[in-house]
Amino acid sequence: MKQGSTRGLPGWRFAQGVGALAGVVMAIALYMAFVYAPADALQGDVQRIFYLHVPMAWVAFLAFFVTFIGGIGYLWKRHRGWDQLARASAEIGLVFTTIVLLSGSLWGKPIWGTWWTWDARLTTTLLLWFIYLAYFMLRSYVSDPERAARYAAVLGIFGFIDVPIIYKSVDWWRTLHPGPVVSTGGAAMPGSMVVTLLVALAATTLIYAYMLYQRFWIERTKDEIADYHYRLYERQLAREMREGASV
Repeated sequence: MKQGSTRGLPGWRFAQGVGALAGVVMAIALYMAFVYAPADALQGDVQRIFYLHVPMAWVAFLAFFVTFIGGIGYLWKRHRGWDQLARASAEIGLVFTTIVLLSGSLWGKPIWGTWWTWDARLTTTLLLWFIYLAYFMLRSYVSDPERAARYAAVLGIFGFIDVPIIYKSVDWWRTLHPGPVVSTGGAAMPGSMVVTLLVALAATTLIYAYMLYQRFWIERTKDEIADYHYRLYERQLAREMREGASV
């Protein structure tokens, strides 16, 4: 395996297939978003941001759910693989949440007349972003890897509580943010828009799966390199102690 490459790792060929499929489905989703789906009767073409914004939000929630599961797995089993999975997924979730906030602002300016408003859903989403930013800050400030993993697992578990709050915020509080586009009462938009949304969601999910594979193995490799350097340090220290004792 070449340095810096995941070639030859378990599941590599499958992951490459997922990555290729993600590219194809995303190309289809972009075509549908800009050509196939009609312009919204009230919002016009700015509504097309919705086909990026909503899938990114859904998959960000999925990423933080995986971090939640990884945190539970690490606290239960104390196996480093669970922590590697949790932090790989949290990193992707943080990136996707950033895109959600930015795309929401791009939509909000022409529709609401402002880049930002302290709406319940926007505020709770921003809180989620800060929680997982703190997740990585915590890991960087705690020098002991095991303690960092343990503290981060707890934060990742409790931080996920904000996800259902975000989802239900439009029901619990008065909010400017649009309600669910698909609910038990049926879709709140034409079928062509629903199909476009579902294709975009599939593309984003595939991208997440591919990125998670890549990030997981990067995190595992980083830990292996850190372990190797620590073993070298121990050997060097032991050799210096033996040489000092023999003098």
